[in-house]
Amino acid sequence: MKNEYQEIDKLITQALTKEESEYFNELEEQSLPQQVFGLYRGKMGWLNLLMSIVMVPLFALAVYAGIKFFNGDEAVEMLKYGAVMFLGLIATGFLKLFSWNQMDKNAILREMKRLEFQISLMAKEK
Repeated sequence: MKNEYQEIDKLITQALTKEESEYFNELEEQSLPQQVFGLYRGKMGWLNLLMSIVMVPLFALAVYAGIKFFNGDEAVEMLKYGAVMFLGLIATGFLKLFSWNQMDKNAILREMKRLEFQISLMAKEK
């Protein structure tokens, strides 16, 4: 299946002008680091940056509360630290899920642009 995609990509690239070929190559699949750094570009980049900044202290708070929880002597104290740890980890998880969903959305949009580009090329040929 991958060979079919590579062959189609080669045929498309051969049929394109230089500018079109460069644009088509920008729409290729990205590696995980490229996807992560792609979160901070575009219209939602500021929000992803803010979420990443907020995620670090939340996780640090959860780790601190976890240490206090396991070193606690009284049940009430342990319950408080356990609740803080739980909430910190849940909040960190939700923020991380938001980021992963944004990466997935960006991949889907990139694929849609790729399909639109291929359709426009096919319409030009007719």
